[in-house]
Amino acid sequence: MSTDISPPSIETAAIEWREGVPCSTRFDDVYFSRDDGLEEARHVFIRHNRLAERFARVPAGGSFAIAETGFGTGLNFLAAWQTWEASGPADNACLHFISAERYPLDREDLRQALSLWPELGDYAAQLLDQYPPPVQGAHRLVLAAGRIRLTLFFGDVLEAWRELDFHADAWFLDGFAPAKNPDMWEQAAITALRRHSRPGTTMATFTAVGEVRRLLTNAGFTMRKTPGFGRKLEMMAGELPRVPEAGGHESPTAPHSIAIIGAGVAGSLLARNLAQRGVEVTLIDRAADAGMAASGNCQGALYVKLGVEFNDQAKLGLSSLLFSQRYYAQSGDHCWHPTGLIQLAYSDTEAVRQARFIARNDYPQAVLRPIDATEASRLAGIPVNSDGLWFPLSGWLEPGRLCRSLVRHSRIRHCFGFDVHRLTPCNGRWHIAGNGEQDVVADRVVICAGHLTPELIPLRSEFRFRTIRGQVSHLPEPSLNNPAVVLCGPGYINPAHKGTALTGATFDLHDHSPALSVESHRENLSMLASMVPSVFSGPAMQLDPALLEGKVAFRCTTHDYQPVAGPLTDPAGRTLEGIDLFTGLGSKGLTYAPLLAEYLADRITGQPQCLPASLARRVATQRCHRRDASASETIGA
Repeated sequence: MSTDISPPSIETAAIEWREGVPCSTRFDDVYFSRDDGLEEARHVFIRHNRLAERFARVPAGGSFAIAETGFGTGLNFLAAWQTWEASGPADNACLHFISAERYPLDREDLRQALSLWPELGDYAAQLLDQYPPPVQGAHRLVLAAGRIRLTLFFGDVLEAWRELDFHADAWFLDGFAPAKNPDMWEQAAITALRRHSRPGTTMATFTAVGEVRRLLTNAGFTMRKTPGFGRKLEMMAGELPRVPEAGGHESPTAPHSIAIIGAGVAGSLLARNLAQRGVEVTLIDRAADAGMAASGNCQGALYVKLGVEFNDQAKLGLSSLLFSQRYYAQSGDHCWHPTGLIQLAYSDTEAVRQARFIARNDYPQAVLRPIDATEASRLAGIPVNSDGLWFPLSGWLEPGRLCRSLVRHSRIRHCFGFDVHRLTPCNGRWHIAGNGEQDVVADRVVICAGHLTPELIPLRSEFRFRTIRGQVSHLPEPSLNNPAVVLCGPGYINPAHKGTALTGATFDLHDHSPALSVESHRENLSMLASMVPSVFSGPAMQLDPALLEGKVAFRCTTHDYQPVAGPLTDPAGRTLEGIDLFTGLGSKGLTYAPLLAEYLADRITGQPQCLPASLARRVATQRCHRRDASASETIGA
């Protein structure tokens, strides 16, 4: 297999089947025992980490984290998942499984390998359904309605442990034998392993090599040899000793109560995510229901414009896109329409940009691929004059409907019609005052209020947020040659739904009027006629802008057009206790919000984080303070 692969793709495993067992041609070693790979996983990793009994003790709303060196076929993961389900963990408990893999199997090799174990068929089917394309970096898979969270890092193990934020309760030291793959067992890897462990963390490994035992012992683990499996006479197991005062299950716990201000896509996704983890949520919005403001459009496209350079900004966009595609396919109910999406090379400048993008990046075709105007026309079902980029797993959503579906949960208390005026810290809790209403009191608060966020931040400090008006136009279906896919350029057009197709949106920097504008409708029609002339069944200007319906919303963007998600800090970098921001998503909220809601929920509940450190820095609140801001203070403190 060629190794001439550019980011963001990653080289997949070279597999050869010998006697019905997958073997790596790169390392000349088997992925699991020829005797019985599943029973080997249970013997080495499940029993020697005492997982069945420890899983049963995880409390309601708690979590347990297993970290693994070498995902391989995923057999160890599925064995742990099966044991978790059989152990009967408490309500809303979550098993996190974090695994690094430098050479991931492609989907077909993974399917063939796991087909050897019919008793794992249901688990394997869920894994295969969400298994990510071979793209570098961290991938979070949410399985079994949130009871299982798999963080797969495709890349070098040392990079994985440097980038990921977690503490393991148990380690599966897998991977090929030390003699075959020495890099995975070097001193730096063992040091990183110790850094990601807490007192009482256990580990097991199939190897009994003396040098590995010495390294683990020097790192502080108490190691012992024990009988191996099958033809392996010995293996090793060990534990990081507890400090004398430590005891019981040590996973951090979530706050008892949390208030989320703003019931748009960001707030609704976060509320649902936390509720599924057992957290009691109060969702506050001044509107009468969820998804009524900027998230209230009847249609919204799922896309992100990936940069020519594969830098952290492009990585965040790609990670968000892949996660959102998986999330909506799994949890979008009837709100998700996976039609596919074409980003058109609508101008000479954009055509040059897309040509540079393709030349400098190697994306798997499951993510995107370049297409010419002929193929674009075939996919769209109408004549298209431009080449473009085809995103087969994208599409469009009904955002308002999605929000209202998300917030219907027994642990989400609705506090609608509540116009927040002030947030005040008092005795370790936050008091949220409204317009004559009784205060809402919570242990923690997250501000998800879009362009209204700066008014609510309880700091005397200036933030680099911008409000941009956007108006969409509702086009009657009879006036259109309806495209079968989403078409994007300087704006976008969705396939018609229930007699209407949405197009837009304008970017009005200096207009702050909430009223529909005939001029904005005219701008949207002109944009669409230029981008895809064939979309109109007659001359575009035969549509009277004064008769069109639409919606005005106000986007919140940041100075660097990157979203904000995380603890609120002051200009000096000090974190305010118990308050987070989740805003600045601009026009790409449908793409960014699912992954960032997952990240914030990880942080709030103290569970392993889905975002690597480099991307967490991209969304940190600290960067949004004005550089000349003086020392600030908490209002009302």
